[in-house]
This record gives sequence, structure tokens and C-alpha cells, in this order.
Amino acid sequence: MTHSNFGIHKIGQVAVPVTDLERSILFYRNKLGLDFLFQAAPGLAFFDVGGVRLLLDAAAEAGTEKRSSIIYYQVDDIDTAYHELLERGVNFEKPPELVAKMPDHDLWMVFLRDPDENLLALMCEVRG
Repeated sequence: MTHSNFGIHKIGQVAVPVTDLERSILFYRNKLGLDFLFQAAPGLAFFDVGGVRLLLDAAAEAGTEKRSSIIYYQVDDIDTAYHELLERGVNFEKPPELVAKMPDHDLWMVFLRDPDENLLALMCEVRG
């Protein structure tokens, strides 16, 4: 397989379809603590997640909200993030768990859902 060098080297934006834009803005801004950038018409809101834009799209065609990709948000301390988000009323599938022991770190994850039932994850690489 040959590789092209035309320039793809990072993710610039991820879109998540939502049904209620205002409710979703409150969740992503107030509960998850993401940096709100701006709102655009019709039905779009943008956040910054470490240089990658997250687009909440209430204008998406009907039915796409159940086909969202899982977004994995990297955190420095998964236990602290888990407990802080629990205090903010975020519902998790189950507590954080070790998913892989790598040669130089342990990979921990925990899964949660946004108001539209899109599956999200927090991930943490714990160095030994």
C-alpha cells in the first residue's frame, strides 16, 4: 500500500448530531467543562477540545443521532474526572476500568452518554 503525503496529519473537527442544541450546549459546557467557542445558525455549536473543534449539529438529518462515533476524551486523572463528573450529574455506564496493560503505561477508560444517548469515553494513560 502506498501512502499519500498530501497533508492529512490531524483531526480538525468532529461532528456529533444532537436533537436539542441548547440542552447539549449545557451538557458539554457545564457538565463536561469543554471550552465553548460559538453558535452558528441553523442549529450548530462549536467547542474547543485541545485544538480539535467539536461541532454539535442539531441540523443533522433525522436518525443520524443514533449513529454517532464514540469520542474518546483524554484526561490526566481518570478517577478525579470520574468523581467530579458524577458530582455534576453525569451518568456513567460503569466505573473506570483498566482496559490494557501496555509496555510503558496502563490504559484506563470509562464510558458515559450525553443527553442524546451518544456514547462518549474518557481515557487515561497511566505511566508506571
